[in-house]
Amino acid sequence: MNNQKRNTILFSFLFLGLIVLFFVNISFGSITIPFKEVYNSLTGGYSSKSTWEYIIINYRLPKAITAVLVGMGLSISGLLMQTLFRNPLAGPYVLGLSSGASLGVAFVILGASVLPSFLSDLLLSPYGIVLASTLGSTSVLLLVLLVSQRLRDTMAILIVGLMFGSFTSAVVGVLTYFSSAEQLQKFTFWSMGNLGNLSWPSILILTICVLLGLFLSLLSIKPLNALLLGENYAKSMGLNFNKARLIIILATSILAGSITAYAGPIAFIGLAVPHIAKLVFQTSNHTVLFWSTLLFGAAIMLVCDVVSQMPGMEITLPINAITSILGAPVVIWLLVRKRSFK
Repeated sequence: MNNQKRNTILFSFLFLGLIVLFFVNISFGSITIPFKEVYNSLTGGYSSKSTWEYIIINYRLPKAITAVLVGMGLSISGLLMQTLFRNPLAGPYVLGLSSGASLGVAFVILGASVLPSFLSDLLLSPYGIVLASTLGSTSVLLLVLLVSQRLRDTMAILIVGLMFGSFTSAVVGVLTYFSSAEQLQKFTFWSMGNLGNLSWPSILILTICVLLGLFLSLLSIKPLNALLLGENYAKSMGLNFNKARLIIILATSILAGSITAYAGPIAFIGLAVPHIAKLVFQTSNHTVLFWSTLLFGAAIMLVCDVVSQMPGMEITLPINAITSILGAPVVIWLLVRKRSFK
């Protein structure tokens, strides 16, 4: 069987699996809703219970769409970073964007008590927290980009991102030390990640941000393939390396920054999913890896969300904990095998 036919079959199964998982995600929860009812509610048909239709349209459908967007965005961010830095352990959070978002939210939640009451209420609203998170991510992005203009080595930028992440995490640690128990609880819940708190207008904004980031990523497929053999080879092929690097970093920042703002910092998806796609499709061609990583990211995020919902039970586990349980073994596997990035 040739590679093209094999890839077509794999993509077909992956796409069908994603559709099934989307329905499973909507069906399962504290109350299990039959697949037929889910289908009827989504297609405008008759639902036997109005409460089920209300739950699906107002709670579970937005959460499922958010899971798909988060999975696609974070996984593509990881693919971009791993190729740019030629490092299998690179990911969107290595640039410090997640820590920057956490710092913005920490300033709002943990520092709100020192602000006037009207300003405190404004910032503690959902839109205020999203704004703070976005500004935190953007600030770190601008600092990394500013430093990157003076550095030619991509590994040096990787280290700079780690240092910015360490610095912002230290500031968050200081803020938490001087915060009340109520403030710490709010910040802790945000830091665990949550896919189910977005309204339809918020999902629209997140969708626009993710589509913009994915469009920039799609434009970077040829540069990414050229970078597989190194920066010097890519330049010898006529690649404008500085421009390509800027677009890749910008795409990663838009994806990771907007997702962190709306869903909280979600770990390991960006790191683990690209390796799963490479393992299944057995290729380093980014034309194939882009779409396979996209589909795998959405599917795995839907699975993680179903697990976090604990179907049939009233409790909900933090989504960040579930993704870490999935991603940590992948990191250990990478370290044990010590495979060089191709």
